[in-house]
Formats: sequence, C-alpha cells, structure tokens
Amino acid sequence: MVKRALLSVSDKTGIVEFARGLKQLDIEIISTGGTARILRDEGIETTDVSEVTGFPEMMGGRVKTLHPHIHGGLLCMRENPEHLEDAKKLSIGLIDMVVVNLYPFEITISKDKVNLEEAIENIDIGGPTLLRAAAKNYSAVTVVCDPDDYGHILKELRSSGVTSLKTREKLAVKAFRHTANYDSTIDTYLSSTLLGEKVLRMNFTEGTKLRYGENWHQEAMFYRDTSVTGPSLSNCHQLHGKELSYNNYIDADNALQAVKEISNGNPAVAIVKHNNPCGLATGKTLEQALKAAWDGDPISAFGSIICTNTIVDLKAAEYLKNKFVEIILAPGFEHDALEFLKNKSKNLRLLELPQLNEPFDVDYTYKYVIGGMLKQSRNIGLYEKWDCVTETPFPEEKRKLAEFCIAACKSTKSNAVNLAYEYDDGCYMMLAMGAGQPNRVDSIRKLAATKARENLKIIYEREKPEVDFDEYCNSVMSECVMASDAFFPFDDSIIHANENNIRYIVSPGGSIRDGEVIATANRLGVSLIFTGMRHFLH
Repeated sequence: MVKRALLSVSDKTGIVEFARGLKQLDIEIISTGGTARILRDEGIETTDVSEVTGFPEMMGGRVKTLHPHIHGGLLCMRENPEHLEDAKKLSIGLIDMVVVNLYPFEITISKDKVNLEEAIENIDIGGPTLLRAAAKNYSAVTVVCDPDDYGHILKELRSSGVTSLKTREKLAVKAFRHTANYDSTIDTYLSSTLLGEKVLRMNFTEGTKLRYGENWHQEAMFYRDTSVTGPSLSNCHQLHGKELSYNNYIDADNALQAVKEISNGNPAVAIVKHNNPCGLATGKTLEQALKAAWDGDPISAFGSIICTNTIVDLKAAEYLKNKFVEIILAPGFEHDALEFLKNKSKNLRLLELPQLNEPFDVDYTYKYVIGGMLKQSRNIGLYEKWDCVTETPFPEEKRKLAEFCIAACKSTKSNAVNLAYEYDDGCYMMLAMGAGQPNRVDSIRKLAATKARENLKIIYEREKPEVDFDEYCNSVMSECVMASDAFFPFDDSIIHANENNIRYIVSPGGSIRDGEVIATANRLGVSLIFTGMRHFLH
C-alpha cells in the first residue's frame, strides 16, 4: 500500500491535481520549499521535510533531503527483518512514493550568455539521489519523474491502493534513464566549459532486432532517437508486411530525404535502390508522378523502395499491381488502396508516416567510423548563388527544372551527375543519373547519358511518336538540365554532355580550371550556371 509520498518538483505541471488525488486516498504528503508552499496555498495538507529530518533546509536550499530519515525510508527493504528493525530503532518512517523532477539544467545552459555560476546552481543533487534511491528499491517504492505519469498512477491507486510491479519496474527504468541523461548533459557542459573538451553523448532507446544486417550473416538492430518528433523512420507505423532489414532502413531513409528535397507542392515520388534514387518525379497526380519516376529506370526499380509525399490512392496502388517493390512509405493510405496493396503481397511493407510533410527537426548528421564518430551539420539548401557564367543565357523558365535536378543530384551518391526533364507542364522527372563514380566524366559519359538513351528507348517504344528515335532522343535531351554535385575539374564533362545534345548545365563551380570549362561551354553554345554549393554524399 502507498501510505506516504514525498513530493519535490521543479516542474510544477499537474502537481496540485496529483497531490489532491493522493490526499483523497489518505496518503500522507511530505514536501519541500516551493512545492510545499504551492500545495498549502491550494489547501492541501503537507508535512515539511524539515519536520521529518529534524534539520531545516540549509545553505540556500542546497541541502534539504540528504538525510537518513529520508533515504532510510526509501531504501528499506520491506521483506528484510533487519532493515525493518533498524528503521524502528531509529524512528525512520517508510516512504512508499517519490515524485521528483530536477532543476532545469539543460534549459538554463541553453539561455544566451548564461554564466558558469548560474549553471552550477542548477545542478540538482538531492533530486537525482531521491530518484535513484527510490528506483533502486522499486519492489516497494514507486518513483515518478514525469508529470505525464500522474494520471495512470492515480488510476491504479484508486483501483487497488497499490501500483503494480510492472508499473514500478517501468517507472524505475525511466528514473534511471532520466538521471543518466541529466548527468550526461552536465558532463557535456562542464567538459567544454572547464576543460575545453568536446564530449558527444547520444541516447537511443527501444532497440528492435532486424531481419538481418547488410548481409544475411550479419545481425542488426534499430535504436530510436526519441528526441526526433518530425519525419523519420523511428516515427513510422508499419501497417503490413514482413519485418525490416538493415538495408531497408538505409534505403527508406534515403527515399524519405530525397522525396522531401523534390517536394514543391505537387505529388512527388522517390524510388530508391541500393541507397541511390533510381527514380524521382513530381506530377499533377500521384499516379502520374509514380509513372514518371518509374520511367527514370524501370530495370533498377525492380525490388525498390518507394516514398511519396501524398496519401496513396487506389489508382497509384493499381499501377504497382505487377511491379515488385519492397516498401512503400507514405503519409497515409486510402482504405481501398491499403486493402489492394495488402492483397498484392503478404511481404510488401507498408509504412505510414503522418509527419512526412513536416520539416525535419534535426540539425546534425552522424556517421560511425571504426574508433570514432563524425558529426556534421545537415546539408540544407540547394544553392548559394545563381550565376550564369556563359555567353549563352540560362532560360528563367528552366530554373525550377534545374532546382529539381540539383535536389536529385543532392540525393545521389558522389560523384553524381543527374539529368532532369520537364515531361509535362510543371512536372519534372529524373531521366537518368550517374552515381558513385571515382571520376565525374564517367558519371556523365558512361552512365547518365547512356542510361538516358536506354530509358528514352523504352518510353519511345511505348508511346510511338511519329519521329525516328534519334530525333526523339535529341529533342528530349536538348530540353534537359544536367546537374553535377561538385565542380568540373576539366572540360571533358562539358564536351560529353554536348555530344549528347545537353545544353543546360548546373554546377557549383570553384575549380582552378573554371575558366577552361567556361570557355568550352561558350565554344559549344552550352549554358552553364554556377551555384557555389557543393553536394557530395558519401
């Protein structure tokens, strides 16, 4: 039974209502300082901690609860006769519940121009000690550090007079995790402030075993970062299909980031295979965008992962009827589309992410290398400038297509060259890409240009335009924009682009041979934009 509770909170949210609920159950309340004053002002009878310890709060409130009459009451093992005898001999009353949250250290140090003295005074000592003592003795003591738990605890107490062991176990882990995170924040701040040493502490929970790692013989886990509330795989709901693998997470994350880069208010689709977008498109409808994205590389799209910024409707679902895909990630699924896709395959993973169209709420990315962790600010933005550096002007009507192409390039592994085409008014598709090459000229000459012709051949044979293929191909390529994720070290990429009738090119610029590159573009009548922003992706 819970007969006696100690309440001492920095965050007063809900504490009056919770204390009133405890008093209605005839539970004695012990409290400190500001918490006690608030409860008394609300007419809730409260015993001061100083009455229990026999000592006043001292040293400006630094010492309140650090006393055997408090910690003996918490740590006493009720099933141990020696513990009970010691408590009786020393007149230590048992405490069955601790409700504590800590001084707001993290909030304090986040303020502008906070000084060390203010930060130090917001390091809680008694609070973590109370939480840890109560959590250690969870078999008998209920420990509460989160106001969100007040309602559930009162419900249990009203039902049976006790909290269940399952609840106490959960709350104990929560308390230890809370104090661990609190101490980590202090360590990070003081290491930097006092020692000039940068410390990175990360907190991931809810580990889930995956089907396998990158390869079948590797084991894998996924851990959730609970601080991320925006669009992320950790916030997805799996509606159907078998469990995910390591590679599924990597590819789905790439697809999510890619589709958010190209979203412009229209339905958008990213199709990812082996951590590269093999299809990207926008459209007036989801079905149109999906078809255009699929046309970006119909061969690679087999066994791919699809992400869209639009709720999946039946027409889009039916387009995939005879197509093998591993995952569909979307903000939602219409009921008939969901049922259609469930019936299509028992293994098809359907992931719902309602927050998909919200902004990302992360500022940094991390990558583990053997023996260390790399941290960098997230790559935000497409370009820093928009300078046409050639005699041939860059048409303003091509700018949105170019921005789409840069976004596609930004999502493609380096060295990356992408080709984009406006296939319908205001609708864009990635026609081809060259990814992951040690040199940039191969990305355009051997991959992007070649793949574009192959993809156009498929479209040409399907649509049967009244021109021969070379004329059709040259016509499309002449209206494409080509984007490079970094500068051209030589003019050979411009030459090979021109050989494939590509006239509009976007690059960061910045090479020591920019003059040579520009001169070649001028000689060939190519329009070249320098953006000043590189987009390597490793």
